Amino acid sequence: MQVSMNPFGKFLAVGLLASLAGCTVVPGSHISTSPGWFLDEDESAEEAEPLPDVVQVHTITTNVLKAEPQDKAKPAPVLLEEPEDYDYVVGLGDVLQITVWDHPELTIPAGSMRSPSESGNWVHNDGTIFYPYVGKIKVVGLRVTEIRDLIAQRIAEYIEDPQVDVTIAAFRSQRVYVSGAVKQPGAYPVTNVPLRLLDAVNSSGGLTEMADWNDVTLTRNGQEYTLSLKAVYQEGNPAYNVLLRPGDVIHVARNDDNKVFVLGEVGENQPVPMTRNGLTLAEALSASGGYTQDTADARGIFVLRRAPQGSDHLIDLYQLNAKDATALILADGFDLQSRDIVYVTAAPLARWNRVIKNILPTFQTIYYGALAADRVRDLDE
Repeated sequence: MQVSMNPFGKFLAVGLLASLAGCTVVPGSHISTSPGWFLDEDESAEEAEPLPDVVQVHTITTNVLKAEPQDKAKPAPVLLEEPEDYDYVVGLGDVLQITVWDHPELTIPAGSMRSPSESGNWVHNDGTIFYPYVGKIKVVGLRVTEIRDLIAQRIAEYIEDPQVDVTIAAFRSQRVYVSGAVKQPGAYPVTNVPLRLLDAVNSSGGLTEMADWNDVTLTRNGQEYTLSLKAVYQEGNPAYNVLLRPGDVIHVARNDDNKVFVLGEVGENQPVPMTRNGLTLAEALSASGGYTQDTADARGIFVLRRAPQGSDHLIDLYQLNAKDATALILADGFDLQSRDIVYVTAAPLARWNRVIKNILPTFQTIYYGALAADRVRDLDE
């Protein structure tokens, strides 16, 4: 008995095959390497801004290997201003240690049970201290040398040629504050030794593993400034090791959000965290298992990046053609930025196979259904 397909089944099968031949709807996203890839014929101009107006395409060439490292912008000029002679100024809450030589009765001994900070002269809330024979002395805003001369001048009425020495036993009036990705965040005193950015970070225990040493914010008098600890630690740039002032707040940002996203035809689609030294395109691809040799289009390795604010476009698209594997050296010279998207597009054959894979089950169901109908009809005849 010969089985023949009914006209409807033949028509449907031919129609499905024809639809395969002209199919343009491919599962998943794709970036084409051909001109005009960004045009969508089905998209209405009123619904969205045309992609050609928001995307600027760049080719990753050997220029990335020739490019000189860019000099980081120096800190704001106001941060580079330093006094010619640094000297500590006494403030409220400081403790002074005053010694009059050859007159132990005027010097309060620290003793074995009391530290100098406990036995010294505390600067009261009215900015004064009390000292025998001298009485109240206004010391807030003065340097220790000025306080020494003032006490010697007044006590000279009672002691011939007094030898006076003044030191600070406890620095309590002025602080800087360190927060963020450091091991011991907190308040740290400003002393008679100049306190710089590196000193404050080291006093707080140093950076944690999640610290972003390129993103350090200094807040002074309500104004924020961005500094780089990398420039200090790794490059030895003294310009970033700024002199701190009382009330400064240092915040070291975390590195959690500094990542790039690797998608498309790679071993594993995943976010890749950036290291303290940055991340290149080659490193991001390697961390994701590389691009898949059997499905990826090596001509289409793309980096999508939000354009800088104020640009005449919204998206920068960088394309690397790695059809010749030696071009991958360019990937190692291309530095990624935080929140970049690395996308490896699929080869045409891989995209076609996905269309076949999705449509074939439907075609087989219809075909075998039509074949079964033919058999039933033949049996009835």
